[in-house]
Amino acid sequence: MNFLRNLLASILGFFIALFLIFVFFFIIAAIAGSGDEVVVDSNSVLEIDLSTALKDYAPKEDNPIAEALELTDEKLSLNKVLNAIENAKSDSKIKGISIQSTLVSAGIAQTQAIRKKLEEFKESGKFVYAYNDFYTQKNYYLSSVADSVFLNPAGTIDFKGLATEILYYKDFEDKYGIKMEVIRHGKYKSAVEPFLSNEMSEANREQTTSFLKSIWSQITKDISNTRNISVEDLNTIADNLNGRTPTLAQENKLIDGIIYNDEYLDKLDTAIGTEASTISLEEYIQAGKGYISSTAKNKIAVIYAQGEIIYGEGDEDRIGQGLINKAIRKAREDDKVKAIVLRVNSPGGSALTSELIWRELELTKKEKPIVVSMGNVAASGGYYIACNANKIIAEPTTITGSIGVFGAIPNVHELANDIGINAEQVSTNNSPSYSVFEPMSKRFYDVTKEGVEDIYKTFVNRVSEGRNMTFEQVNEIAQGRVWSGTEAIANGLVDELGGLETAIMAAADLAEIEDYKIRNYPNYHTDIKDAFKLSPFGKVSKEDIIKEALGEENFRLYNNINQLRNLKGIQARLPFIIDIK
Repeated sequence: MNFLRNLLASILGFFIALFLIFVFFFIIAAIAGSGDEVVVDSNSVLEIDLSTALKDYAPKEDNPIAEALELTDEKLSLNKVLNAIENAKSDSKIKGISIQSTLVSAGIAQTQAIRKKLEEFKESGKFVYAYNDFYTQKNYYLSSVADSVFLNPAGTIDFKGLATEILYYKDFEDKYGIKMEVIRHGKYKSAVEPFLSNEMSEANREQTTSFLKSIWSQITKDISNTRNISVEDLNTIADNLNGRTPTLAQENKLIDGIIYNDEYLDKLDTAIGTEASTISLEEYIQAGKGYISSTAKNKIAVIYAQGEIIYGEGDEDRIGQGLINKAIRKAREDDKVKAIVLRVNSPGGSALTSELIWRELELTKKEKPIVVSMGNVAASGGYYIACNANKIIAEPTTITGSIGVFGAIPNVHELANDIGINAEQVSTNNSPSYSVFEPMSKRFYDVTKEGVEDIYKTFVNRVSEGRNMTFEQVNEIAQGRVWSGTEAIANGLVDELGGLETAIMAAADLAEIEDYKIRNYPNYHTDIKDAFKLSPFGKVSKEDIIKEALGEENFRLYNNINQLRNLKGIQARLPFIIDIK
């Protein structure tokens, strides 16, 4: 009798606990929902601050606990930013835009896309002002679109041209007996060059100089158009650092005034004729302005492929064949979807995954037109998944190309010898094998090299077929070489310059539709068990903690080595060490 009573009590306790959990989730969801209500006041100025990390696609967090307790990573979505500025053009409550962004946490191509949208906003007759205590180079590039640019009396403008720094590890390898065994194809495939040499090759210097000059040319051209300063004068300003003081910056027409923040706020009031009410970009998006409303039945699917390419499911930060191919199939099987735009922002990665995604796109192209929109970077494996589209559109500052492959395997033979470790192998067959404790054998190298060459030929053939070029024509511009979007137009890797909106319009033209709405993919979901995985550090990520401990420069070294450590299989990827600043 006691057993039955205890059993019934346990069952009752279970259901009570389950009920309380559901009540808890309901309360959490209610709290989260109430925080989303934002009202746009009359006489508002939209404040653009891009200090928060910006991604091409950043869907709302679906972990209700983390969302309600504000433990999610802060991030902006490029598509929502562009939609918000577009909506602000016709929003009678928005009188103008103020750019006040200490840093710009966006790539150059993303920054250029936002800058173009701000130029369109100005055509509505509304004002755009910019103010900062100091301007980084990317921040000034964005802010230079404004009607008037202002600087704090103690501020500075870091305007000096583009540069990149590449770390080389050959001496480190020789000193400590830890190295990477490398097999590659492509004289420009510089992703692994730092492990083979202690200085930059002439081929790598050639390509790096070329795309840096191309990107800088576009930046100076854009600034010249809005600031009415010749490109020649802008280069003179950069050469002599003539933005280093407010007086020099004003004398060289980089800014329109030297004022304090309170004086800048007075200018906003004067511009609208009454006291201005500011609303942040994030709040404006929360108010529902991050979407373009449409009642159309036809759809254009925009599939976001962002991050390095890995084998597996993938997530918001990494491209895996699982999520991406599922999204491609959903778009293909949806009768209302008339065309697909693949938005690529990736340095590449797994050659196998790139081929699997290429195949899914090839099947889809037989049923619906596909247009590729390239973001900051669409290179190597990122270009592999783009090359068979009906049309490829890139920003002038996009980094693309890098058609080449490599394999890299760690080896600690010399270190093992130095510390007295000897590894002995036993096997049933005489097939070429590899051990990190032994030098790479010629047989293993030959077999691996054969695989690299085979994938390179497949890669070039994919581009050849997709771009309607001969193998020889592609091979001439391949070899792992990196190009800017502008250069890629000239060599046939890209069809047109423009942003995501340009690609969407091109997709609509190919599908022969005029009225349509956008459906974004993929869908990211958090498992119920993951809803309880709250970081003890709140919004601080593991990477933030490591960066704080090591410092910015050491963290770059750690990150480079850590990424190589996680590589599996033959890679088609861009040199991850490119850091333009």
